[in-house]
Amino acid sequence: MQETRKVVIVGSGAAGYTAGIYAARANLSPILFGGVSMGGQLMITSDVENFPGFAEPVMGPELMERMMKQCKRLGVEIVAENVAKIDFSKRPFRVETTEGKVAFAETLILATGAKAKLLDIESEKRLMGHGVSACATCDGFFFKGKELFVVGGGDTAMEEATFLTKFASKVTVVHRRDSLRASKIMQDRAQRNPKIHWIWNATVVEVLGKEMVEGVRLQDVNTGKTTDHKTQGLFVAIGHDPASQLVRGQLELDAAGYVKTDGHTRTSVPGVFAAGDVMDPHYRQAITAAGAGCMAALEAERFLAAHETVAA
Repeated sequence: MQETRKVVIVGSGAAGYTAGIYAARANLSPILFGGVSMGGQLMITSDVENFPGFAEPVMGPELMERMMKQCKRLGVEIVAENVAKIDFSKRPFRVETTEGKVAFAETLILATGAKAKLLDIESEKRLMGHGVSACATCDGFFFKGKELFVVGGGDTAMEEATFLTKFASKVTVVHRRDSLRASKIMQDRAQRNPKIHWIWNATVVEVLGKEMVEGVRLQDVNTGKTTDHKTQGLFVAIGHDPASQLVRGQLELDAAGYVKTDGHTRTSVPGVFAAGDVMDPHYRQAITAAGAGCMAALEAERFLAAHETVAA
């Protein structure tokens, strides 16, 4: 494979698949490099209740499979390989996979997503989706009347804890320091909430439970002493890592590594667009990622209409 495509999409979550759908319907013959683990973060999400069009909850992997099938039906070429290199120094942009496949792109849509930072303990991985979550707005609804724990001390943790009080009877925030890193307004909002309680100078060293979360084991960072606490859910809110390593040094990024766009998915390089969690540090929802994928495809179509076709 060494050919020039009007649109090359890198990433296969809600943003990438939606970009593929719109690009295909515009007769742009897109190719989508989805990686060896197709589907993005929704592949580790259980019930999705907030994606429009589904009267009943849909499993995250099923939603991604439906999007992929829709892409294929419309003619999107999907390659399940990781992209190793992208050269934005000139158009057409050169894209190379880890398997050595090369494609040239008149326009490129980056939809590589972001991953929640996790605690990196075995019990957390085992119970992910079974009481452990990294997204309160995705999963909070399932914890009505429950007692929950939130790990973190930044704005994300304060926002998640505050949001969860809409459903939970009690939310306990665990932070490894004795003061929060969150902005003053976010701290004040959380600390005024009567449902939010605090445990300082502690880390989660184990999530307790066999099939569902039943508790957490905390370790005091000063004394090393461990204590067990009952809870029915653990929300990890210690930040996200945008998957922007491929474009570092080529596209303009913010301080946290998210790709900067102009509000219309356009990046600092003409002809390169970004959609989904790789450019969105605020919402991180499947529906907003899909919307951005739509925008990116429409912007790519307009860019191509305004520029003459370039040869490889």
